[in-house]
Amino acid sequence: MILSDYLNNALKEKWALPHFNISDAVTLAGICEAAKELKSPLMIGTSEGERKFIGLRRAVAMINVYREEYKLPIFLNADHHRSVSAAEEAVNAGYDSVHIDLSAAKLEENIKSTKEVVEYARSKFPISNFQFPISVEGEVGYLVTESSKIYKETIQIPPESLTKPEEAARFVQETGVDRFAPAVGNLHGISANVKQLDFERIKAIRKAIGGEVALVLHGGSAIPDDQIKEAIKCGINNIHINTELRVAYTEALRKFLAEHPDETTPYKFFAPVIEAVKQKAAEKITLFGSKSKI
Repeated sequence: MILSDYLNNALKEKWALPHFNISDAVTLAGICEAAKELKSPLMIGTSEGERKFIGLRRAVAMINVYREEYKLPIFLNADHHRSVSAAEEAVNAGYDSVHIDLSAAKLEENIKSTKEVVEYARSKFPISNFQFPISVEGEVGYLVTESSKIYKETIQIPPESLTKPEEAARFVQETGVDRFAPAVGNLHGISANVKQLDFERIKAIRKAIGGEVALVLHGGSAIPDDQIKEAIKCGINNIHINTELRVAYTEALRKFLAEHPDETTPYKFFAPVIEAVKQKAAEKITLFGSKSKI
């Protein structure tokens, strides 16, 4: 099965494919341990900052190792890449998927450049080493926060940042994207106020784009469980988590080093970090309903 098969099944069966971002091999180890144990398919993402730290080809190599060793369907995504050239670099490095995020641009420019990435990705299949079509995600509407932050203040979402269903329909039709990311009350990072998704907007966007395109929820960290479940019922079939994994990682590391201030052995102080990431990933896999979907 390829990525589109899992996404199609998720929509039909009312679950969501988890997408976890990584910054290093430690995070990836915890995520893959959880997926192996729970028999869940996965998307693993690297933002432009994360890919710069890890390295494009090293990220591809790490994913290939886990695919082979754990027999897991893992799909590597270039997350929030903000230029055509950056997206094309990820395609050329062997990524399975790219998310071209030009949501800050005018709609016409967003459509034009996203379509360019779609056409470039399509041109790579079935030639070269690509075993299946490269999936492309686009975005209309924008999130006003960053995944690298925990906000102590209340975040206000401007109405103009939210995705209009008619623009979503036009974007999907004119670009040919495989996945679409809307702004529906979601926020990157963790904010002081409880996130409140706009379920009517999600349903309207799902209706506007049809059932062949995946509907992606970014900023999934700290969204209450009941809202996640309702979003899936409304047509979301792919959910991104990053900040909650980072918090689990840093809290476990700080705790261990505080308790063992003289420890200098990485495999000892990263062991509880891997376990903390594993537990958080397992929690999300169970919540999203992707357990036992392999």
